[in-house]
Amino acid sequence: MSNTQTENVLRLVEAASEAMTDGMVERLASTGGNALEILDRLNDPDTKEAILDTLERFKELHRTGAVDTLFELLILMHGARAALTDTLVERLVIWAESMINNIANEHLAEFAGETVDAMHEAAVETAGMKAGGGLMSTLAMLSKPETQQAIKFLMTFACKMQKNVSDAKMISRPD
Repeated sequence: MSNTQTENVLRLVEAASEAMTDGMVERLASTGGNALEILDRLNDPDTKEAILDTLERFKELHRTGAVDTLFELLILMHGARAALTDTLVERLVIWAESMINNIANEHLAEFAGETVDAMHEAAVETAGMKAGGGLMSTLAMLSKPETQQAIKFLMTFACKMQKNVSDAKMISRPD
């Protein structure tokens, strides 16, 4: 630095120190102390490793386009939160309560348990069987009464399900 530049810097520092009030100097010293504390914490190996790992992961999110998705999700959540009114929350709670009351009953729980037991037993039973291959073994299996009964059960179940759904649509649709 030349003498002129040094003199200019000194005059600038002197003018700044004369213009600053005691409160400004105190705030500047406090801010400088906080900045040094942050820099000191960044020198901790664990903190440094965590920050570098976070930066690498953020780069990966950016590369894959997930950052955009993340911010879109945040915007969606903010919009949903802003749109929720007390009445809407109350209606959601009433709906959830009615769904739980409809689903959580003793008969349905018993049926679900029986269904799980039957699936488990069928899986255990069929796991030990060797599968015969080809069309002839399939035809032989179809000639068994148990297979025919199972197919009839599945067809009846499907027909009843279709009828119940179409009847429910007719009831809910005023003509």
